[in-house]
Amino acid sequence: MIYFNLFKEFFKIGLLSFGGGYATLPFLYHIAEQYKWYSINELTQMLAIASITPGPVGINMATYAGMKTNGILSAILATFAIILPSFFIVIAISKLLRKFSDNFYVKSAIYGLKPASCALISAVAIRLIISSVNNIPALIIFVPLLIIFMTKKQSLIFYLIVSAILGLILNVLFKIQ
Repeated sequence: MIYFNLFKEFFKIGLLSFGGGYATLPFLYHIAEQYKWYSINELTQMLAIASITPGPVGINMATYAGMKTNGILSAILATFAIILPSFFIVIAISKLLRKFSDNFYVKSAIYGLKPASCALISAVAIRLIISSVNNIPALIIFVPLLIIFMTKKQSLIFYLIVSAILGLILNVLFKIQ
Protein backbone atom coordinates (compact mmCIF):
# COMPACT_ATOMS: atom_id res chain seq x y z
CA MET A 1 0.00 0.00 0.00
CA ILE A 2 2.90 2.37 0.73
CA TYR A 3 4.14 2.02 -2.87
CA PHE A 4 0.70 2.85 -4.29
CA ASN A 5 0.36 5.94 -2.06
CA LEU A 6 3.92 7.00 -2.83
CA PHE A 7 3.33 6.69 -6.57
CA LYS A 8 -0.03 8.49 -6.33
CA GLU A 9 1.35 11.42 -4.30
CA PHE A 10 4.42 11.98 -6.45
CA PHE A 11 2.42 11.57 -9.65
CA LYS A 12 0.13 14.35 -8.34
CA ILE A 13 3.18 16.48 -7.61
CA GLY A 14 4.50 15.94 -11.12
CA LEU A 15 1.10 16.73 -12.58
CA LEU A 16 0.23 19.81 -10.52
CA SER A 17 3.46 21.58 -9.53
CA PHE A 18 4.01 24.44 -11.94
CA GLY A 19 6.98 26.74 -11.51
CA GLY A 20 9.99 24.51 -11.10
CA GLY A 21 11.36 22.31 -8.37
CA TYR A 22 10.56 24.66 -5.49
CA ALA A 23 6.89 24.51 -6.48
CA THR A 24 6.93 20.93 -5.18
CA LEU A 25 7.45 22.19 -1.61
CA PRO A 26 3.77 22.72 -0.71
CA PHE A 27 3.01 19.19 -1.88
CA LEU A 28 5.98 17.72 -0.01
CA TYR A 29 4.92 19.62 3.10
CA HIS A 30 1.44 18.12 2.75
CA ILE A 31 2.92 14.61 2.40
CA ALA A 32 4.99 15.15 5.56
CA GLU A 33 1.87 16.12 7.49
CA GLN A 34 -0.47 13.49 6.05
CA TYR A 35 1.66 10.35 5.78
CA LYS A 36 4.45 11.05 8.30
CA TRP A 37 6.96 9.41 5.95
CA TYR A 38 9.38 12.17 6.93
CA SER A 39 9.25 15.13 9.31
CA ILE A 40 9.16 18.84 8.49
CA ASN A 41 12.73 19.07 9.80
CA GLU A 42 13.76 16.28 7.42
CA LEU A 43 12.01 18.20 4.62
CA THR A 44 14.33 21.16 5.20
CA GLN A 45 17.32 18.80 5.10
CA MET A 46 15.97 17.21 1.90
CA LEU A 47 15.65 20.66 0.33
CA ALA A 48 19.22 21.56 1.25
CA ILE A 49 20.58 18.33 -0.21
CA ALA A 50 18.38 18.53 -3.32
CA SER A 51 19.53 22.10 -3.93
CA ILE A 52 23.23 21.28 -3.89
CA THR A 53 23.10 18.03 -5.84
CA PRO A 54 23.15 18.06 -9.64
CA GLY A 55 19.82 17.89 -11.42
CA PRO A 56 16.38 19.41 -11.05
CA VAL A 57 15.40 20.18 -7.46
CA GLY A 58 11.93 18.63 -7.76
CA ILE A 59 13.27 15.33 -9.03
CA ASN A 60 16.03 15.31 -6.43
CA MET A 61 13.43 15.97 -3.74
CA ALA A 62 11.29 13.09 -5.00
CA THR A 63 14.25 10.73 -5.02
CA TYR A 64 15.34 11.75 -1.55
CA ALA A 65 11.79 11.62 -0.16
CA GLY A 66 11.28 8.17 -1.66
CA MET A 67 14.55 6.97 -0.18
CA LYS A 68 13.63 8.41 3.21
CA THR A 69 10.20 6.79 3.01
CA ASN A 70 11.06 3.18 2.26
CA GLY A 71 14.46 2.73 0.62
CA ILE A 72 15.79 2.40 -2.91
CA LEU A 73 12.65 0.97 -4.53
CA SER A 74 10.61 3.87 -3.17
CA ALA A 75 13.21 6.35 -4.40
CA ILE A 76 12.99 4.91 -7.92
CA LEU A 77 9.18 4.82 -7.78
CA ALA A 78 8.87 8.42 -6.52
CA THR A 79 11.32 9.67 -9.16
CA PHE A 80 9.49 7.82 -11.93
CA ALA A 81 6.10 9.05 -10.67
CA ILE A 82 7.13 12.71 -10.58
CA ILE A 83 8.61 12.57 -14.10
CA LEU A 84 5.81 10.58 -15.74
CA PRO A 85 3.16 13.35 -15.99
CA SER A 86 5.62 15.78 -17.56
CA PHE A 87 6.69 13.16 -20.04
CA PHE A 88 3.12 12.58 -21.21
CA ILE A 89 2.18 16.26 -21.13
CA VAL A 90 5.19 17.26 -23.25
CA ILE A 91 4.39 14.57 -25.79
CA ALA A 92 0.71 15.55 -25.87
CA ILE A 93 1.17 19.29 -26.30
CA SER A 94 4.36 19.46 -28.33
CA LYS A 95 2.43 19.51 -31.61
CA LEU A 96 -0.17 21.94 -30.29
CA LEU A 97 2.29 24.42 -28.82
CA ARG A 98 2.55 26.68 -31.85
CA LYS A 99 -1.20 26.67 -32.35
CA PHE A 100 -2.06 27.69 -28.77
CA SER A 101 0.98 29.73 -27.69
CA ASP A 102 -0.78 32.99 -28.54
CA ASN A 103 -4.18 31.86 -27.26
CA PHE A 104 -5.74 34.35 -24.84
CA TYR A 105 -7.06 31.64 -22.50
CA VAL A 106 -3.75 29.80 -22.30
CA LYS A 107 -1.88 33.03 -21.57
CA SER A 108 -4.49 33.98 -18.97
CA ALA A 109 -4.27 30.61 -17.24
CA ILE A 110 -0.48 30.80 -17.03
CA TYR A 111 -0.74 34.41 -15.85
CA GLY A 112 -2.97 33.20 -12.99
CA LEU A 113 -0.76 30.22 -12.13
CA LYS A 114 2.36 32.33 -11.55
CA PRO A 115 1.14 34.26 -8.47
CA ALA A 116 -0.57 31.15 -7.10
CA SER A 117 2.71 29.24 -7.32
CA CYS A 118 4.55 32.11 -5.64
CA ALA A 119 2.00 32.22 -2.83
CA LEU A 120 2.23 28.47 -2.20
CA ILE A 121 6.04 28.52 -2.23
CA SER A 122 6.08 31.56 0.10
CA ALA A 123 3.69 29.91 2.56
CA VAL A 124 5.87 26.82 2.78
CA ALA A 125 9.04 28.93 2.96
CA ILE A 126 7.65 30.80 5.97
CA ARG A 127 6.76 27.51 7.68
CA LEU A 128 10.21 26.10 6.95
CA ILE A 129 11.90 29.24 8.27
CA ILE A 130 9.87 29.10 11.47
CA SER A 131 10.67 25.42 12.01
CA SER A 132 14.36 25.79 11.09
CA VAL A 133 15.30 29.08 12.73
CA ASN A 134 14.38 28.02 16.24
CA ASN A 135 17.48 28.92 18.25
CA ILE A 136 20.11 31.66 18.59
CA PRO A 137 22.78 30.01 16.40
CA ALA A 138 20.26 29.52 13.60
CA LEU A 139 19.30 33.21 13.87
CA ILE A 140 22.99 34.16 13.79
CA ILE A 141 23.26 32.38 10.44
CA PHE A 142 19.86 33.32 9.00
CA VAL A 143 19.60 37.09 9.62
CA PRO A 144 22.94 38.23 8.16
CA LEU A 145 22.62 35.91 5.16
CA LEU A 146 19.08 37.16 4.53
CA ILE A 147 20.31 40.76 4.63
CA ILE A 148 23.17 39.97 2.26
CA PHE A 149 20.79 38.10 -0.01
CA MET A 150 18.38 41.04 -0.13
CA THR A 151 21.09 43.65 -0.78
CA LYS A 152 23.66 41.88 -2.94
CA LYS A 153 23.26 39.37 -5.68
CA GLN A 154 25.53 36.45 -4.87
CA SER A 155 25.56 32.94 -6.22
CA LEU A 156 23.45 30.47 -4.27
CA ILE A 157 26.63 28.44 -3.84
CA PHE A 158 28.04 31.36 -1.83
CA TYR A 159 25.13 31.20 0.64
CA LEU A 160 25.36 27.43 0.92
CA ILE A 161 29.10 27.48 1.59
CA VAL A 162 28.92 30.38 4.07
CA SER A 163 25.98 28.85 5.94
CA ALA A 164 27.69 25.44 6.07
CA ILE A 165 30.89 26.98 7.49
CA LEU A 166 28.95 29.06 10.01
CA GLY A 167 26.91 26.01 10.95
CA LEU A 168 30.07 24.02 11.65
CA ILE A 169 31.59 26.84 13.72
CA LEU A 170 28.41 27.49 15.71
CA ASN A 171 27.86 23.78 16.22
CA VAL A 172 31.25 23.60 17.94
CA LEU A 173 30.70 26.80 19.96
CA PHE A 174 27.12 26.06 21.07
CA LYS A 175 27.31 22.26 20.97
CA ILE A 176 24.03 22.02 19.02
CA GLN A 177 22.46 18.59 18.81
